[in-house]
Amino acid sequence: MLSRSRRVLLIGAVVLIAVAALASRAFLAKDASVARYRTEPVSRGALVADVTATGTVNPVSTVQVGTYVSGPIQAIYADFNAPVKKGQLVAKIDPRPFELRVQQAEATLANAHAQVDKARADLRYKSLNLERNKKLRDEGIVAEDLIDTTASSVDQARADVALAEASVRQDEAALAEARVNLGYTDIISPVDGVVVSRNVDVGQTVAASFQTPTLFLIAEDLTKMQVDANVSESDIGTVAQGQRAAFTVDAFPDRTFTGAVVQVRNAPQNVQNVITYDVVIGATNQDLALRPGMTANVAVETGRRDDVLRVPSAALRFRPHTAAGGAPRPSSSPGAHRPHVATTGAPEPRARVFVLRDGRPSAVPIETGLSDDSYTEVTSGGLAEGDAVIVAVEGGAKTAEAPRAQAPPGFGGGMRRR
Repeated sequence: MLSRSRRVLLIGAVVLIAVAALASRAFLAKDASVARYRTEPVSRGALVADVTATGTVNPVSTVQVGTYVSGPIQAIYADFNAPVKKGQLVAKIDPRPFELRVQQAEATLANAHAQVDKARADLRYKSLNLERNKKLRDEGIVAEDLIDTTASSVDQARADVALAEASVRQDEAALAEARVNLGYTDIISPVDGVVVSRNVDVGQTVAASFQTPTLFLIAEDLTKMQVDANVSESDIGTVAQGQRAAFTVDAFPDRTFTGAVVQVRNAPQNVQNVITYDVVIGATNQDLALRPGMTANVAVETGRRDDVLRVPSAALRFRPHTAAGGAPRPSSSPGAHRPHVATTGAPEPRARVFVLRDGRPSAVPIETGLSDDSYTEVTSGGLAEGDAVIVAVEGGAKTAEAPRAQAPPGFGGGMRRR
C-alpha cells in the first residue's frame, strides 16, 4: 500500500495536470475566438479610372468602288494593298458592246439630222407654193379654199420640222448616254488611297441591274485609323468626346496604342438583349502596324486624380463577422470583440471602412470619389494618411463583402486601374 504522503503527492499531481489541461484549453479557445485582421495603410497617390471595352480597328474613311454597267471584267490594274491615285484606272469591263451602242446611237443621230433637213426642205416648198397660190387668188384664178389647204400644209410642214429637231435632241442624248456608259467600262479610283479589298477577277461578269456591285474597297489614309468600340450601357454615362484612350491588339500584345474619343454615337446596338453603344476612338498609325479588322482591347480614361487621399477598395467591401440576419454575433461575456459602430440617428453615410481600436473593428464613415479596382478616393471623413484600415480577416476566414455588379458577358465593362 502507498503511504499517506505518496497518496497526497499522487493526488496533487493529478489535480495539477487537470488544472493545466483546463487552462490550456481555455487559453486556446480564447485565442481562437479572437479574429486576426489584415490591414493596409491609407495613402496618397494618383487614381485613374477606366472604362474597358472591345472593338474593331477600321480605316477612318473607306470608299466602295463599284460599276454602273454590266459585263465581263477584261483587265484588273490594282491588287490588294496597292496604292492608287485619284483618277487612276483600276479595272476595265469589256467595252465592245458599249462601243457598238455608241456607233448605233451615232447612226441614229445622223438619220435624225437627215430627217430635219428633209422636213425643212418640205417646209420651204410648201411655203413657196402658198405664196404662188396667194398671187393666183389675187388674180382670181384659184379659189379661196385652195389657199386654206395650202396654208394648212405649211403649218404641218413646220410642225414636222419641230418634230425632227426634237428627235435630233433625243438622239443626241442617247448618244451621250451611250458614250457615258462606254466610259463607265473604265473603273476609276475616286480618291487617293490603298486598296483594302478586291472582290473581282479577270473574266468575272458583274451585273449592275438591281444593285451596284462593289469591286474594290479603298481606304483613303491608313496612317489614321479608328477603333469602333462597343461600350456597355452601364458605362456609357462616363464616356465623353475628347477623353484619352489606350488599346492593345492581339498582333502586338506588348504594345499600347493611344488615341482619343472622337464620337459617342447615340444609336444603341442590341445583341441578345445586351445594349451597347458605339464609341469611336481615333488613333495615328504612322508605321502601319494597325490593320483593318484587328480586335482591340480598349481602355477609355474616364477620370484622373493626382495626389489624393485613397483607401484600398477592399476596405470598402470588408464587413466584420456577423451572425445570421446581419446582426453582430453575440459573445459569451460583456465587452467581447464586437464591432463598434456609432449611432447618431443621421442617415447612414454612403461608405464606411473599419479600423482597429482597442483590438476591435470600429466603423469610420467616409465620403468617396473616384474609384478603380485597387483604390478609392476619400473626399471626406475621419481618415488620415497612414491610418490602417481592415481589408480582410487572416487565417482563412472569409470576409463579408458587398455584392459587386457584373458586366455583361463578352463586354469589358467596369472600372479598372492601369
